Amino acid sequence: MRANAKVREPELQRFWVEQRIYERLSRENPGERFTLHDGPPYANGALHVGHALNKILKDIINKTALLQGRRCRFVPGWDCHGLPIELKVLQSLSSSERQALTPIALRRKAHAYALEQVEGQKAGFRRWGIWADWDQPYLTLHKSYEAAQIGVFGQMVLAGHIYRGLKPVHWSPSSRTALAEAELEYPDGHTSPSVFVAFPVVELPEPLRQGLHNAGVTLEGAGSLAVAIWTTTPWTLPANLAVSVNDRLDYAICRIGQGGGGSQHRAAHLVVAADLAASLEHTLGLSLEPILRVKGAELEGITYQHPLLDRSSPVVIGGEYITTEAGTGLVHTAPGHGVDDFNTGRKYGLAVLCPVDEAGNLTAEAGPFAGLNVLKEANGAIITALRDAGALLAEQRYEHRYPYDWRTKKPTIFRATEQWFASVDGFRDQALASIAAVDWLPESGRNRIEAMVRDRGDWCISRQRTWGVPIPVFYHRSSGEVLLNADTLDHIQALIAEHGSDVWWERDEAGLLPPAYADQADQWRKGSDTMDVWFDSGSSWAGVLGGLAAADAPAEASPLNYPADLYLEGSDQHRGWFQSSLLTSVAVNGHAPYRRVLTHGFTLDEKGRKMSKSLGNVVDPAVLVEGGKNAKQDPAYGADVLRLWVSSVDYSADVPLGPGIVKQLADVYRKVRNTARYLLGNLHDFDPRPVAEGGDAIAYAELPLLDRWMLQRTAALIDAVTGDFERFEFYRFFQALQNFCVVDLSNVYLDIAKDRLYVSGAAEFRRRSCQTVLSLVLERLAGLIAPVLCHMAEDIWQNLPYPVAEVSVFERGWPTAPADWAAPELESSMERILELRALVNRQLESCRAEGKLGASLEAQVHLELGAGEAAAALQPCLDWLAGSAAPGVDNLADWLLVSALQLGGAPPDAVLAEASAGGIQVRIARAEGEKCERCWHYETDIGQHTLHPSLCGRCVAVLTT
Repeated sequence: MRANAKVREPELQRFWVEQRIYERLSRENPGERFTLHDGPPYANGALHVGHALNKILKDIINKTALLQGRRCRFVPGWDCHGLPIELKVLQSLSSSERQALTPIALRRKAHAYALEQVEGQKAGFRRWGIWADWDQPYLTLHKSYEAAQIGVFGQMVLAGHIYRGLKPVHWSPSSRTALAEAELEYPDGHTSPSVFVAFPVVELPEPLRQGLHNAGVTLEGAGSLAVAIWTTTPWTLPANLAVSVNDRLDYAICRIGQGGGGSQHRAAHLVVAADLAASLEHTLGLSLEPILRVKGAELEGITYQHPLLDRSSPVVIGGEYITTEAGTGLVHTAPGHGVDDFNTGRKYGLAVLCPVDEAGNLTAEAGPFAGLNVLKEANGAIITALRDAGALLAEQRYEHRYPYDWRTKKPTIFRATEQWFASVDGFRDQALASIAAVDWLPESGRNRIEAMVRDRGDWCISRQRTWGVPIPVFYHRSSGEVLLNADTLDHIQALIAEHGSDVWWERDEAGLLPPAYADQADQWRKGSDTMDVWFDSGSSWAGVLGGLAAADAPAEASPLNYPADLYLEGSDQHRGWFQSSLLTSVAVNGHAPYRRVLTHGFTLDEKGRKMSKSLGNVVDPAVLVEGGKNAKQDPAYGADVLRLWVSSVDYSADVPLGPGIVKQLADVYRKVRNTARYLLGNLHDFDPRPVAEGGDAIAYAELPLLDRWMLQRTAALIDAVTGDFERFEFYRFFQALQNFCVVDLSNVYLDIAKDRLYVSGAAEFRRRSCQTVLSLVLERLAGLIAPVLCHMAEDIWQNLPYPVAEVSVFERGWPTAPADWAAPELESSMERILELRALVNRQLESCRAEGKLGASLEAQVHLELGAGEAAAALQPCLDWLAGSAAPGVDNLADWLLVSALQLGGAPPDAVLAEASAGGIQVRIARAEGEKCERCWHYETDIGQHTLHPSLCGRCVAVLTT
């Protein structure tokens, strides 16, 4: 029972390597090619249970494909560029070392660090029994991969999908770089200082002035009317260039009466959305008396004075993003600090003012606020200035979703900078059509990525970092003109293919420009931006699957399929790798890089909480597999228990794991192992060749009914599990396996078979027929569990007590059942008999509980069938059993595990227990005779055999044969 997994599993893994099992099957199997393309984990940090869920799911699918005869190569990958590795390198250096660090020196240190991390994670994956091309993984820092990535970028450039522009992007002051949507997270509990501000009006369009006059309102002096805005980012007010309204909303010009609040305003009239006037009275502590109601379109052309700077700006028409859900219905517009603001500003020709530097500090363009950090002191200083200027209507703390840098865990800002973008508009419709052509599991995945692609803006693909693949562009030193064409792209791609991307930093412009530009090298400056890491990993279909190969290349030119048969990652990758892969593939080739996409949830503790060190609820897969320092507290369960967990959960949702679950899984693991151990132990003297060939195996046609039923259950299991694996519903396999081992085998078949195996003569038919079934079941059970419990399956195979043709269980192939095993007609009769068995067992148990009986063999059963549905259904089953050609096996007394059975007739004299159900009457009495010392049956012929006075006649016959 002791698996000794800590020792035995690595031995089996070495066996696979020595025998080249994966290599041979993945390349020489006769079936079709199958490609599950690995999404690259980041090359930083120890493996966690999320890695285990992901990689083991992939391995289960791949091993199933290999068993089914497909050529399934799995090329593992790692994402190796980006800020976390760059930060790790910088953190390892002293301040003087950091100051002396050149870009190329930093890159070389980052390269070495990434390779070190890859090796550590690789060892962990291999320990879990994951099969892959471990000696040929793909790393995004490999020269060939980087060159393919440049090829993808180049194709998109030449197709017109890449441009450089000044636009607001998510900017991380803590990282000092632009970020993509996929690099953001939105932690709970973020609050911002929101303010309601009055912008004094200095000029009105004539129709609006006339409307106010007709309403009896005469504006006395500049600022007696103000437009009210609300913002959660007061630091953006120095960049305000407009106030936007929704042309279709109703607005009210209200006379202000002082309420109970502490408003610092100076205006006599205020413009707000009509539907918000009532709620704003409470929020602002003012009374707002609507005087004139107008459409938003009528407000266009108002000019207001910036309350803090010497600048006047217009009221403009915005878009549908302006609503009455919150705020005032008028939106403070800073084109340099928001996408909607930018788009509205572009429509009106407003400047893209961005008075914030890369560190998040306000610049001289912010006037008196220059030097203040926007995420620290700027908000407070600006709110104070608004109060002093009489422009502050109200101030509140506001809790809302706010984007944070997923790496530094610090807030981001919107900031307009010159960046490189992929214009999604150029291929959005194609991308949506490609999504519809993919099989998404679960189906909700399609809706999720469809909505994201439909609504996403242009993709900012440039980063202001050193550790990454360069954007291979040159800028004219005097005019700023961009040099980026087929000639330069091809030249740089060839250089990177030969030397790696370090060449961009190692060489000057003369060494990077193609020959046609050699005489102009002094006029050009190479760019310093690197590519978004999502562009790195999103190019894997080109760098790994060969998706940039010519359309007429032969299919066998690549060992992998493009599009891949399957992508499988966590559900967060709809906004990450699934999407970046889709966009690049569609932009270049017009279709998705995958045919099917399967997603899994995240790992939680047993209470449904996220795992975190602070909660102390982290399950370390290394400790689960190898054990901890305290062996009693943290025993070494082995990789198969971890793999069993993956197969047991409905991974389409978030999945729990904790100490209690691990113990339950270990129990199931031991039940399966014990079942296999029992089968192996009873085959020690069995030769699986047919009797006609000198072996011990009984032909199917000669097998007793019980044996045929067991093979029917096995055939049904094979059918069910095959379907479960094809649908990727591994938790159904887990349930079916448990039920088969515990119920069908242990509780029924093996429980009945013990007498056949232990009491019969070694070569007796009733024993050999049982061994025949055990052999057939065991070999198929090993095959069925092999994708999940791969070590146990191989261990079974190595311990078969007879020779087989295959060195490994994986060479046998996916289990199948001969057509004649399928005998569903046996199920109904057996089901009725098992119901009778359960009824008898309940009475035997009550007798045991009362001390009237010990073992069930001490009992005899009296069975009487009267009128009733159950009795009517049972009678033909008893007739079926009585008609068996193997009464030495197929007899009801043995199936009930009692010493004697009487059907009808007078009941026993001393009935210990009785029960009836549906016309079936069961009575329990003590068996007649004495206990046989060998078989434990109670028989009346004990003492009649001189040589063996303590044995029954059946046992004497066995011993004297």
